Amino acid sequence: MAALSILASPTPTPPAPPPAPRTNVYVDGFNFYYGAVKDTPHKWLNFERFVRILRPHDDLRKIYYFTALVDGSHQKRQLTYLSALGTLSTMEIVLGRFKSKQIKCEVAACSDTTCDKIFKKPEEKRTDVNIAVYMLDHAYQNTCDQFVLISGDSDLVPSVRMIKYRFPDKRVIVYVPAKDKVRAYAVELRASADRHKEVPLNLLPLSQFPVKVPDGSGGYYEKPPGW
Repeated sequence: MAALSILASPTPTPPAPPPAPRTNVYVDGFNFYYGAVKDTPHKWLNFERFVRILRPHDDLRKIYYFTALVDGSHQKRQLTYLSALGTLSTMEIVLGRFKSKQIKCEVAACSDTTCDKIFKKPEEKRTDVNIAVYMLDHAYQNTCDQFVLISGDSDLVPSVRMIKYRFPDKRVIVYVPAKDKVRAYAVELRASADRHKEVPLNLLPLSQFPVKVPDGSGGYYEKPPGW
């Protein structure tokens, strides 16, 4: 009698892991500066390196850095930094502007009605609107599955809520840049997102540019003194 051959059952193929989410990052430049790096030695930040450490399992598509050009002596340092950021393939710089605003004297000792001094104060314009427009446009264009917003500004709440209303499958993650507890609250913005955290400040020293950043044409951008 012929021996029966026993066929081993094929080993089942494990299911493929889900694809990494396509991720866009939106950085509120001044909110990040004042919340995370002002008065620190970590201003010369390579945002691409920072985001890749922060979100190692994401499919990073683009980092949008929103700011406005300052006046005076600080502009040269700012332009140097923006130029260094511009060497990164994932970065796009989106500029708003500053507009002079007239305000009355706010000194406590001059609070009586006899003080009529008027001063010009620069006010950043368009950044919040630019962030909101870009995020909504990218949601409708379906350029990403996940929005990472680095800001603590409550003016961005309507755009986050609209994305969640129109595109419930898309995720919005907020990172609040804050060295102090008051800035870290950002209650409204946190509540509007799928997830929220504070910017991990311990990653900043790990994500710095070298002192000299090649500009691609034989020159370099050098870290400003004091940065």
